[in-house]
Amino acid sequence: MDLEALKQQAASQAVALIQSGMRVGLGSGSTSRHAILELGRRLRDGELENITGVATSVASENLALEQGVHIETLDSRLLDLAIDGADEIDPQLNLIKGLGGALLREKMVEVQAKQLVIIVDSSKVVARLGEKAPLPIEIVPYAFERTLERLSHFGPLELRMEGENPYLTDNGNFIAHLKVRQGDAYALERTLKGTLGVVETGLFLSMASRAFIAHPEGVEERLKERSSKLYGEDK
Repeated sequence: MDLEALKQQAASQAVALIQSGMRVGLGSGSTSRHAILELGRRLRDGELENITGVATSVASENLALEQGVHIETLDSRLLDLAIDGADEIDPQLNLIKGLGGALLREKMVEVQAKQLVIIVDSSKVVARLGEKAPLPIEIVPYAFERTLERLSHFGPLELRMEGENPYLTDNGNFIAHLKVRQGDAYALERTLKGTLGVVETGLFLSMASRAFIAHPEGVEERLKERSSKLYGEDK
């Protein structure tokens, strides 16, 4: 089975957690796309009804609407569930997210979810955050050069570009990619959030409760309490 088929299978396992009547956070990116498509199919087939989606990006909102998912904006109510991908995931289900450019809305939506479920392929699994992926940091465009100077004290970084211009998020901000040095991710999150010009970081710490990981041999489920199982294995 190819990687995309495995990611689709992982997405299907995550969507199976959704029950009729739920308010659901809809993530962004290629893996989350599989979840939105599966949610739309289940709605059309009558397996689910009365689902309200809260999207983490304009692209996800548009896709969900195409699939017949009722969409509302984020408000003060809790979400029953949120499903999203990740750029890295460590053994404690801490995450780096945001290489798709939607980290601020993703965090705002997913912090209000009773349960955050992550779907990834096995290439995103790391022993420590920053092992493979850079850390996206959303910054305000105003005087961004000074913000980059401040952030350079934390490690090598570069401004994300789209052609000849800085990449713009759905919120009209820029994104810097920081190479994370080994250390305390919680301390780094606090320090970065206190840096002038920083809007949000792609560190999603102590938020995910469950992950479905697509391996060549099948889909593994990991829970926050560090228990795991591989679908198809004998219990």
